[in-house]
Amino acid sequence: MSQQSSAYDVLKSQFGDAITGSSTFRDQLSVTVAPASIAEVCTFCRDDSRLSFEMLTDLTAVDFLPREPRFEVVYNLYSFKHNVRLFVKVPLAENETLSTVEGIWKAANWLEREVYDLFGIIFENHSDLRRI
Repeated sequence: MSQQSSAYDVLKSQFGDAITGSSTFRDQLSVTVAPASIAEVCTFCRDDSRLSFEMLTDLTAVDFLPREPRFEVVYNLYSFKHNVRLFVKVPLAENETLSTVEGIWKAANWLEREVYDLFGIIFENHSDLRRI
């Protein structure tokens, strides 16, 4: 079993319905997560030894107007231990908020501010959410 499919299996077994989908493109796994579960899923991705996604490489958003939900926030995670990436995607309606992952990966501080500045997405409990 590949690392990608096993990451999906681990997340699905741990979080059940909070993992709402998955896809693979060019051997890179993406999982879709319910907005309310993002902080818990990201903490698990970092701390669980089967996954070990120690690094948040990037965090961005995509605007799919006129689709609903309009936005998709994308977390690009990397595991040094397994040498694989995982893309965690969160569909988000306009004016819906997300929990910050700044306490999980310090790199999220600037990246969440950038998404806030460009898309207006609010990250709850961010330490300094202001325009860049």
